[in-house]
Amino acid sequence: MKNAFDVLEERGFLEQVTHEEEIRNLLAKESVTFYIGFDPTADSLTIGHFLTLMAMSHMQKAGHRPIALVGGGTGMVGDPTFKTDMRRVMPTDEIEKNVSKIKRQFSRFIDFSDGKALLINNADWLLDLKYVPFIREYGAHFTISRMINAECYKSRLDKGLTFFEFNYMLMQSYDFLELFRRFGCKMQLGGSDQWANILGGAELIRRVEGASAYGVTLKLLQTSSGEKMGKTAKGAVWLDAEKTSPYELFQYLRNVDDADVGKCLSLLTFLPMDEINRLKALKDEKINEAKEILAFETTKIIHDEAQALKALDASRALFSDGADDGAAPTTEISRVEVSDGIDVITLLEKARLIPTRSEGRRLVTQGGVKINGEKVSDVTAKIFTGDFKDGSLIIKKGKKGFHKIKLV
Repeated sequence: MKNAFDVLEERGFLEQVTHEEEIRNLLAKESVTFYIGFDPTADSLTIGHFLTLMAMSHMQKAGHRPIALVGGGTGMVGDPTFKTDMRRVMPTDEIEKNVSKIKRQFSRFIDFSDGKALLINNADWLLDLKYVPFIREYGAHFTISRMINAECYKSRLDKGLTFFEFNYMLMQSYDFLELFRRFGCKMQLGGSDQWANILGGAELIRRVEGASAYGVTLKLLQTSSGEKMGKTAKGAVWLDAEKTSPYELFQYLRNVDDADVGKCLSLLTFLPMDEINRLKALKDEKINEAKEILAFETTKIIHDEAQALKALDASRALFSDGADDGAAPTTEISRVEVSDGIDVITLLEKARLIPTRSEGRRLVTQGGVKINGEKVSDVTAKIFTGDFKDGSLIIKKGKKGFHKIKLV
């Protein structure tokens, strides 16, 4: 079996490591318990989180034990890293609801059977801490000068960093110590924006327990130009099928830039590197084969093969102007609304394909709208019940927008 460190390195996950040779040797000679933290800032994880889940899965497949740490405690403060303003302070019941929902997502990617992985909430220890004893025992190991020079804080000093947020590094560092004590956790993985926090935890273990602990940061999911991936006109690309449908996820990945296909195949699929190298070498129109495989393989992992196949069929229908769209996003409207005809701009609004009516008019006049494969160029055009085939019709917006309207 390949060393997990070499797998992550070959596939392009690694950004920074605390002790490269020690970590490689450690992963080669024993089963290592490691953790990645996820703060419950929303009720679903995103495609950006999925990259870290894939790294976690590669580690588990190589024989190591993951801890998925849900931040029911740290979420009450919020990580200030790269935030221009303080995060919204979430009510306790919202945090608990988010924790409950994202917990269910982990089992799609990590095997929790027979103690092969652990799912832990840091609220179990953080919420019971007494502040003065905590600061007295652990605050002494953190210097102000070192903390304010960390990137997670430095970028906020001019705009205002609250003492409330300043506690975050101590809390995350204490998480690492607590997991070391309870479960023998020796390593923390996280996004590259977590480097200072990871170093804080490893150093705290060394100072308090006199033991070695290690940190690894993973590259963020970015385009070749350095922009963060995982955003669409509708917002974030979520792992929850109710927030981002399997078809929408498929289409997002099907439309990544040519320059990003190889990287996404390495980070977001389990395809062997020989096949990835073949696919990313494709040029011009042939690169679409690689994009389709990327979208299919990733959608299969995040949802399942049946959903990926439906999305594949719908995507192919889109590019051929077909209407066999089984997995397309769907909006239901009543027959009453259509009985006297509904204008095309209102229909686009109901499908949430346009932000404003003026944008809809511009789109139609520029030939960017098709209904059941026919171009619509008249902004006053009306759609009637007779235009619905078997109770539904397909709207195509530009090259990528594809939506079903269903009569109820």
